[in-house]
Formats: sequence, C-alpha cells, structure tokens
Amino acid sequence: MATVVDGEGQPSLNCIISDLQTKKLTDLPTELLEYILCFPVLKHVDICNVSCCCKRLHDVCHGRGKVWGHQYKLRWPRLQRFYRQNECCDWLREYKTRHRVGIQIHSTVESISKRFFTEVPCVGQVLGDSFAEIESLGMPEHFCEDELLFILSSDKRKSLTLKYYAKKILYFLRQQNILRSLKTFLEQPAEQQSSLEGAVLVDQYCNPLADVTVDSISAQLDEIAEKVKKMLRIKNASHPSLRITQGDRFVVEDFELQRQVLWALNSVLYEQLQYKGNEFDYYNPLNSYIHQVLLRHTGIPISLSVLYMTLAQKLGVQLEPVNFPNHFLLRWCQKPRGSEDIYDFVYIDAFGKGKQLTAKECEYLIGHQVTADYYSAINTTEVLLRMVGNLLNIGKKGEGNEKSYQLLRDSLDLYLTINPDNVQYLLLQARLYFHLGIWPEKVLDILQHIQALDPSQHGAVGYLVQHTLEHIQHKKHPAAPEVKMRSVSEHREVKYSVGLIMKHKRSGYNCVIYGWDPKCTMSQEWITTMRVHQLSNGASQPFYNVLVQDGTCRYAAQENLEPHSAPLEIGHQEVGRYFSEFADTHYVANEELQTRYPEDMDKTLDTVQELYHRLTPGSVDQEQAPPMDQTMPM
Repeated sequence: MATVVDGEGQPSLNCIISDLQTKKLTDLPTELLEYILCFPVLKHVDICNVSCCCKRLHDVCHGRGKVWGHQYKLRWPRLQRFYRQNECCDWLREYKTRHRVGIQIHSTVESISKRFFTEVPCVGQVLGDSFAEIESLGMPEHFCEDELLFILSSDKRKSLTLKYYAKKILYFLRQQNILRSLKTFLEQPAEQQSSLEGAVLVDQYCNPLADVTVDSISAQLDEIAEKVKKMLRIKNASHPSLRITQGDRFVVEDFELQRQVLWALNSVLYEQLQYKGNEFDYYNPLNSYIHQVLLRHTGIPISLSVLYMTLAQKLGVQLEPVNFPNHFLLRWCQKPRGSEDIYDFVYIDAFGKGKQLTAKECEYLIGHQVTADYYSAINTTEVLLRMVGNLLNIGKKGEGNEKSYQLLRDSLDLYLTINPDNVQYLLLQARLYFHLGIWPEKVLDILQHIQALDPSQHGAVGYLVQHTLEHIQHKKHPAAPEVKMRSVSEHREVKYSVGLIMKHKRSGYNCVIYGWDPKCTMSQEWITTMRVHQLSNGASQPFYNVLVQDGTCRYAAQENLEPHSAPLEIGHQEVGRYFSEFADTHYVANEELQTRYPEDMDKTLDTVQELYHRLTPGSVDQEQAPPMDQTMPM
C-alpha cells in the first residue's frame, strides 16, 4: 500500500497516527521491554501475569534474563554477595527456591511457640526437633539465614514472639557452622594453626549474631602493625621489618633488631593506643573475645597475648605462648638455634604492658615457685583450651540467669569439641542440660559416652539416666497448662494484669508483668530470705512474675508495684516469649500467654484506658475537665 504524502513529500499526520495505532507493546525492542518490566513498582506476581500474556513477553521474562534477576535482587538484596557480578544464573529458579524456603521457615518458626511455651524454662534455649526441621529442609543454608534475618529486621515493636524464636534458630544455625569450621581448623597440622584464627572461632561461637570474621580482625591488626612500623622508622629507618608486606613470612634474626620491634610494639600498643589489662573487671567474658578486646582496648593475659604475639609475628619476631599458671605469658628465645633451658628466654607479660621478665620474676607474678614444665611453649590447641577454660569458669561462677547459663553451655560445647573425651566436662554438660530441662535425648547420648570412657562414673550416670528417661516419658504426656481466671473468687485481690508496664516502688526498676499468683507460691526459705514477712500484707497478697529492664526475672509483691507513669519498652531478652507486640502503653500477650490468662487482656486494656487515655480530644468539655494531677499518675 502506498504511503500518503502531503504536497512537500512528507508523510501525512493521519498516516503517522494510523501507524502508531497499529503498534503494540510487544513491538518494542527487548531492551526497552526489560527496562519497563524492571520498574520497582512491579512485583513477582505482576511479572508472572505479564509472562502469561503471549510468547513474546514470556520470552522476555525468561528465567535467566534481566527481569527475574532484577526481581530477585530487589526482594532479597542481602543475597547478592553470594553471586558473582554479571553471573549467568537461572534467577526464576533461585526466586522460587528462596520464596519456598521463606514460607517453610516462617511456618516452622510460628509453630515453635505453641510447642515449646509450656516446656522450656525461662533460662533455657529452645533446642531439639525444631532445628532438625530447619536442617532437613535441604535448602541452601544462606536462604534459611536470610529469611530469619528478614523476620528480625521487621517492625521493631511487632511480631515479638516470631522474632524471639527466629533469633534462637539463627543463633543455633550459625553456631553449628562455626563448630564445623572449628573441627576443620583442629584437623590442620599444628604448625599451620593460627592462635588468632582459633581465638576468632571462639569469639564467633560465643557471639554468633555479631559480625566477627578473621578478615575483619586481621585488618584491624594490620592497621596497628602499620602504626608500629611508623614508630619503628623513628628508631631505625632501615629496619628490615619496614619492608614486610601483608602476607609475608619474614623472620628477623638479629636480636637487637627484634628488640627494636618489641620496643615499638609496646610504645604503640600501650602508650599510643592505651591497651591495658582489665584489673577492675577481670572476670567479664568480654575480656576473652578478640573483637571486644580490640574495641575496648582491654583484656586478660591470654587475649592480650594472642594479639601481641600476632602483631610481633607480622613484624618478623617469633614469640611462643606459655601456659603459666594464673597468668598467661609469652616467651622470646635469646639463643640463635633455640633452646629448652628456661633461662635462655625472656618472658613477656602482655597484660602488664609488655613488661619483659626473667624466669624468676615470673614466679613473683603468682607468689610461688613452679617447675620448669610451666615455662614450656604450648601449641594452638592448648591455647584454645586455656581460653575456653577461662570462659567455663566464668560461666560456672555466674548468677544462674539466662546469660550465665548460655555462656556455660557455649564454653562447654567449645571445650568438648576440642577435647571430646573430658569426662569431667561431659558430666557437667549432662547435668546442665538436665537442670535446664532441655534436650533429654542428647543427655542420654552424653551419659552413654561417659559410661564408655569411665565405668567408675556409673553412680552419677545411673541417676541422671533414670531421671532423664522420666523426663522423656513426661514429655509424651504433657500436663495441660494451668488457666487462671480473674473472675474466680480467690483471684479477686489480683489488681494488675499481664502486659502492664510497672515500676517497683522500693527498688525503682521498670518491668512488665507476665504472670501472677493470688498468693506467694515460693518456698518458705525464699520467703524468709527475701523478708516477705516484713511487707504489710506479707505472703498472703498477690505476687507477680515480672521481666525487668536489667535482664532479670523477678517475683514481686503487689504492694511494691505501681503502674508506670510513662510506659516504655522493656529491654529483656525474654519479652518475645510472652508478648507479640508493644502497643505504646502496654505489651500484648501472645496466644500462648492469653491461653493461661484468658481474662487478662480485657483487664489490661481497661487499665490502660483509665490510666493513659482518660483525656482524649472531645471526650469532655474543657470546663469540665478534672485537674491534671487527678487524671495522670505522677
């Protein structure tokens, strides 16, 4: 058909309009269609619908194409680090897999609260079958972790129960990975094992939710090493250590040159950067975590020694760790061909600002003489056992709260991974799990292992086996949860309800109620110790289970509590176990807690309305409004 032109030889306007009307979306170039379909407003459902329209659009939205790659990266940006730039990948398949994992993880986490609420004690961690379910999904592990992180990053005040269990699962999954890395590390030849890498693995296991990596720790030490080189340049501009680059394994042989390195190291570490031994809070577990030592510039002898030894090695000076009793040391050989004579070494106290000591002076640190064996160098495995042993002792001395139990469990896991046949600590682990009432099947496995290693332990093993089997039997026939109705006559004295944010009149702490009893149900010994008889209403008044801002769980008398004048969030690690949401003035009990206290939610809402919402716009005339001090608690 001939094109209609005007008198000047140009296509007519009508012709242009006609041609445009015959053009379709599918006539656009592929690149332009991809650009349009990558607009952020379009979701995966939209792309699915578009791809079903015709073959042309279906081809544009093919699995390995730009459109599904964009959808995948837009929805799960954290996963981009697992793919190489411009990697050719079946993005549609990846999207479907990640989407399916998200649904399954979400479902598993939601079900945990119902299954474990009545069984797991407040101080215990949810363990067992739920984690096996996650691992049995057979999905890429980083997909599982990404979904858990997605749950944790949602609205801070909502889905608290979901986040509570998601955090525990993430904690466990990361620890399992770290244990596998530790086992691989321990299989390496001793000469290839780095004390720093081992210390980082210990740190990671005890802090699995923190962002701690060997690379990040090494980078911080490289920065310190560069500062030492600047100081060393002042002392000796031609020093060979100045020519060492990252990754070099250079050893300075001359003793005077080694002395110059240690002088510069001490100047930078203790004078310029102000590192020091933590004498005032020695038993704080943070002193044992390498990332915290670098952050806080303080630690205990062994953690500071690992840093000192690593820095010296980066600068060409070889130091050896010494498992000296009560005070970890380093030794520096003064003989060119090495020696085992304890008097051929200078001993370095990293806790004491790098002070150099003779063998005799080392004994003054601990106040008594020791045999020559204690001056011997130890390998990396022994360094880790000493480090983990310190954490174990701190955990055993703990206050019996969630934090100390967690530290004890983590350090036992680490110690028994390094030394799996230590009967003393195997028995301690079995007793700890038994005490917490968690993972009875694992308790039986531990006890069987103990019996095989040391038959003389049959008494303790037999007792624990008997009671653990009773616990397992009890799990098969769980008792129905106790339901407390406010309307029952014996509960009429109970003034407050679960979810209310309170203040303790005497101690001043802030807390939230998660349970109550019409009278004190604690033992007579506890009542006497806590001087309950000195209260005006004694033990016969209602008592409340409360989560306190400082992380403790307490049992408070009604006369000692009052509603908080300005309700605030309670930063307690167990809040999510009992509550699903923080609603500005109170916490909303989750489904499980509401089952136990079915009438409390209405009471909480009534109390909140009376205390904090009495004055609302338009509720009363301004002239009729009561004075402020009559409407709001002070």
